[in-house]
Amino acid sequence: MCGIVGVVGKKNATEVLLNGLEKLEYRGYDSAGIYVNGGSGHDYLVKRVGRISQLVAGVGPEVQGTMGIGHTRWATNGKPTVANAHPHVSNDERFYLVHNGVITNAAALRAKYLSDVVFAGQTDTEVVVQLIAAFARDGLTAKAAFAKTLSLLEGSYAFCLADRTDPAHLYVAKNKSPLLIGKGAGFNVVASDALAMLQETDQFIELNDGELVTLTADQITIENAAGEQLDRAPITVTIDAADAEKGTFPFYMLKEISEQPAVMRRLVSRYVDDAGTPQFDSAMLSALAAADRLYIVAAGTSYHAGLVGQNLFEHLAGVPTEAYLASEFGYHQPLLSAKPMFIFLTQSGETADIRQVLVNVKQAGYPSLTLTNVITSTLAREADYAVELGAGPEIAVASTKAYTAQVAVEALLAKALGQHKALPLAAAFDVAHQLSLAATGQQALIDQQDKLHELATEMFAQTRNAFFIGRGTDYYVSLEAALKLKEISYVQAEGFAAGELKHGTIALIEQDTPVVAFITDPITAARTRSNAEEVEARGAKVLRIASAALAEPGDQLIVDDLDPMLTPLLTIIPGQLLAYFTSLDRGYDVDRPRNLAKSVTVE
Repeated sequence: MCGIVGVVGKKNATEVLLNGLEKLEYRGYDSAGIYVNGGSGHDYLVKRVGRISQLVAGVGPEVQGTMGIGHTRWATNGKPTVANAHPHVSNDERFYLVHNGVITNAAALRAKYLSDVVFAGQTDTEVVVQLIAAFARDGLTAKAAFAKTLSLLEGSYAFCLADRTDPAHLYVAKNKSPLLIGKGAGFNVVASDALAMLQETDQFIELNDGELVTLTADQITIENAAGEQLDRAPITVTIDAADAEKGTFPFYMLKEISEQPAVMRRLVSRYVDDAGTPQFDSAMLSALAAADRLYIVAAGTSYHAGLVGQNLFEHLAGVPTEAYLASEFGYHQPLLSAKPMFIFLTQSGETADIRQVLVNVKQAGYPSLTLTNVITSTLAREADYAVELGAGPEIAVASTKAYTAQVAVEALLAKALGQHKALPLAAAFDVAHQLSLAATGQQALIDQQDKLHELATEMFAQTRNAFFIGRGTDYYVSLEAALKLKEISYVQAEGFAAGELKHGTIALIEQDTPVVAFITDPITAARTRSNAEEVEARGAKVLRIASAALAEPGDQLIVDDLDPMLTPLLTIIPGQLLAYFTSLDRGYDVDRPRNLAKSVTVE
């Protein structure tokens, strides 16, 4: 949530900032702004409500400089207004600050230190910049005032601070919110995501919580909370910037849906050897094998992937597994087994709810593994082990290819763990072949976009609500398909275990209520069909999506046969495309749905 960019020492800071913010718009798009300093008293603050295009339109040719900071906002404190947009400026117009995160003691700090200060907006960030200015007026240097302020803060933050009187420096700090330093030739940059600055450099330094960084054009100074200087070499980020472009696709979401077959094949190529055996770190497999129970902790779409993974680990690896919502687990931890191990599922690797659980897990001394699309992320660095999803950059807010990558990696890992434990069921399960079949089946569904567009129009054109039903893994897909529809088309959609309809939910069925039934589980297929008939008899408009072996006349969409544990890799494709075309037909911004942002870095 929210995106930060900063640069010092670049001849055209404005261009760097605006290009970077465009790459970060998926993180927030309520408002945006930049501050640029060209020295000799020439500096500029431009802020606009709305998308980055609104900001670009407001930046005149005179806005030039060699130092600057920028921000794209997803509102937490205060409504989306120009006054609440970043960068925030102190009343004496000396300090400019951009911030990701939430300062939980902002009100108390304002009452204690700033009772006589007039505030322009309602954000916690403005409290911070006014506090820095107040300490500077008491005689502290900019850096010392920043450090003193940091020592008082509670909550999460990623900051980039500019001092109007000193355009040669930027000051940076983070706690529980991602931030990177990019090292250039004669310049340095700041970004909350490497994607924002890949056009400038591929050399990035990861920051840890509690560190304060001073940047000049040719120097990066990292200090811990005690003021001790730290030496940290940059890492090379190998993401192809072209992967983050839409190309010929009208929206990122459609591009990312279409990339899923390639992701399946890439994962097989990366993790499976010539003998068909998944290859993972042996120490990690030993740690997993020593656990008497696995706890998968995730949020949103990743949680739905965790439900599928729960089934895979139990069947292929023979270990009891439970999937939990991170936001619940963090504050209402269940009674744990004697030897638990935690698996954290996250696309960004920065999800605040999940990190809060990871912190507790580390304090308790339990082993942990992160499965993430960003191997340089906080959750990947702080867990004992990390495995990369390899889905490539995912820009659309509604996750698609990261979900199927998570399910596929869970299958690969469960197979490897089962073989590590010499379990016959795992040995017999040809995961590479299954993922190859999944890639083929996904492509077959993606190639039916015209048909799925017609079905989306027929089912959801006028409705305000919809239901998705299934049993077993089909139930898990129902949850994810419903989330996709509600995320981007704003249809009130719910996923249900089909057998639970008669226990209350069927009361909501009216004439033409859309119900999508997934039928790929051979054990319960007949029962799910019966549930579909029950709602149809009460006026529902039913779309049946069935696997080839279970298909019957009248089923509107057939998916290829696949092991029932992995059918979510196929059935979610129509779920994603139905949501996409419904949003498209209603004229919404598919990639940037209202009130949502891609990376949820606040609790």
